[in-house]
Amino acid sequence: MDTDLDALATSLYVTADDLLKQFPEQLPSRPLVGIAPRISDAELITLAVMQALRGYTSEARWLRFARKNLHGLFPDLPKQPGYNKRLRRLAGTMNWLIKILGSQTQIHDDQVWVVDSTPVECGRSRETAQRSDLAGWAEYGYCASHSRYFWGLHPARAARRLCPDRGESR
Repeated sequence: MDTDLDALATSLYVTADDLLKQFPEQLPSRPLVGIAPRISDAELITLAVMQALRGYTSEARWLRFARKNLHGLFPDLPKQPGYNKRLRRLAGTMNWLIKILGSQTQIHDDQVWVVDSTPVECGRSRETAQRSDLAGWAEYGYCASHSRYFWGLHPARAARRLCPDRGESR
């Protein structure tokens, strides 16, 4: 386990646990009787974030890795069907947590937009490109790997156009 990822997981768990205790209405309802879960919702959310950060798309493979390498952090891992069901029920809670955590970052109210510079084909001729509503924003160019002309945004130039008072983008 990477030390930075371990620290991130610990920090995320503590923050999520505190927020979920403060706002219990964000959690999915549970029956009053029945078997109590052995792993908390905050632990499960932390586990899901770690799965995404480590690049595991298969829940079964992720749980196999976690059982072998993360037993100290998560001693009571559920089996794959239980993990899947609990995560699906926690989808709304995770969306709420993302909004809360995102609003606590420095860039929450930042006016600079990050624009992906992936080419978007919208016309094959220069005349078509100049008549487009994108003229002045997007740049017309040739993509050798696709052997075609395209419209695309250069992130630094787009940021200057969107926020002229800031000058260069960060």
